[in-house]
Amino acid sequence: MLIIKDFKKNVAFYQLKKGTIVTFMSFIYKHYMQLSRTHNRIIVWFRQDLRIHDNEALDYALERGDEVIPVYVFDERMFKGVTKYGFPKTGKYRAKFLIECVEDLRASFQKLGTELIVRVGKPEEEIYKIACQTEASWVFCNRERMQEEVDVQDALERNLWKEAMEIHFFRGKMLYYTQDLPFPVSHCPDTFTTFRKEVERYVPIRESLPAPTRINKPTVNVAAGDMPKLSDFGHEDFEVDKRAALAFQGGETAALQHLRDYLWEKDLLRTYKETRNGLIGKDYSSKLSPWLAQGCVSPKKVYSEIKKYEQERVKNESTYWLFFELLWRDFFRLMGKKHGNAIFRKEGTKGEESQKLEEDATKFRIWQEARTGVPFIDANMRELNLTGFMSNRGRQNVASFLVHDLEVNWQMGAEYFESLLIDYDVCSNWGNWNYIAGVGSDPREDRCFNILTQAKKYDSHGAYVKLWLPELADIPDKKIHEPDTLSAVEQEEVHVKLGADYPKAVVSTSRWRR
Repeated sequence: MLIIKDFKKNVAFYQLKKGTIVTFMSFIYKHYMQLSRTHNRIIVWFRQDLRIHDNEALDYALERGDEVIPVYVFDERMFKGVTKYGFPKTGKYRAKFLIECVEDLRASFQKLGTELIVRVGKPEEEIYKIACQTEASWVFCNRERMQEEVDVQDALERNLWKEAMEIHFFRGKMLYYTQDLPFPVSHCPDTFTTFRKEVERYVPIRESLPAPTRINKPTVNVAAGDMPKLSDFGHEDFEVDKRAALAFQGGETAALQHLRDYLWEKDLLRTYKETRNGLIGKDYSSKLSPWLAQGCVSPKKVYSEIKKYEQERVKNESTYWLFFELLWRDFFRLMGKKHGNAIFRKEGTKGEESQKLEEDATKFRIWQEARTGVPFIDANMRELNLTGFMSNRGRQNVASFLVHDLEVNWQMGAEYFESLLIDYDVCSNWGNWNYIAGVGSDPREDRCFNILTQAKKYDSHGAYVKLWLPELADIPDKKIHEPDTLSAVEQEEVHVKLGADYPKAVVSTSRWRR
């Protein structure tokens, strides 16, 4: 039994809990009350692990509990709040995707014979209420490590202790378990290459846990709760732009289907490394990131499919490269665990703030609204604004442009991405912006991209630019990425007047021709 097994740990917790004086007798009394409850009920609090397969918290709850009550809370601070710079913390694209994720999770539980309890509010309050109502013994959940998430789980833990209830944490976001790593998190290498070599060499990846086949409905009656609508979070319904790389559907069902399609139906993994920097269409990269970010598919599940593919189809650089991308996700998460709030600060994990970067609202809006006059930047930003998604190649270029060409504080860009991206993951997003700004875990000091070179390499005929900037459709390929070089006569010929039909460049393309 958990209480007996964890007796010493619980005593130590009470003794060490800051600002709390608890006598040994009160400790015994509270745990007597816990043992005397009629049913051993466990609440499983779903967070960024919106799946039933390879879900450690759910698996342990089913193994150890008489009754399991799955719960998801739409945190009103995340869905209705704003960032420091005034952006919605969860914009309409991710809000819609998340609602779909939870709807799918609820449908999965209904098929298993039970119900997902849904609430809108503060998790530390809503779950506490459900725990009291059901006389639950424990709350199981996957642990989060960044400040906002830690504050919530700590507040819930304090509330639960009032009623002699406990919260138990499990793992769910990473490919590797931190306890399996050859170093403590505090000594994790700050460079990706060193990290990769150490874990690849010494650490096996654990097997993915199977999905349950049946869950008994709890005997206690709890209102299931209504699913919120986009309008409940201040957003209007919208149609997916026809040019979107993929009409992302939230949920575990869609995630597993997409994984099957990409690997097995379309056989695209064999060419992943060659195509991953594409810009148009749904097949140029795996596009698993939105489902990975919300935990609809486990990284261990993706890894197991890669290994199966290598056995049955082909093993090459491309199959390794998808695994390589999963390693990056783990690395950024470990950097978040190791450095904490430093990843959000202007000086980053290096502690070296760039003095030249300013919070210039005018320059930022030009970038944000895709009005820079640099087609490759504007096309990528227009895609982001209209779909909530952008290719990895695009993200690196627009971030570099904001930081190194416009010299605007990178934190503004990171917050804007947080608001809009369907696949926003706190550690990956802020870690990548640290990386581009030169204040993160990167041995190279300068991550400044030559935008013109990048545009010509990855969009050589301007197809991507013309897709998102149709006003430039008549510009010939050789001029499409540098319209600021068009003469007045040429502008008339291609039906584009700079400053009217398309903005004049805020940064001359001659900057990248030196």
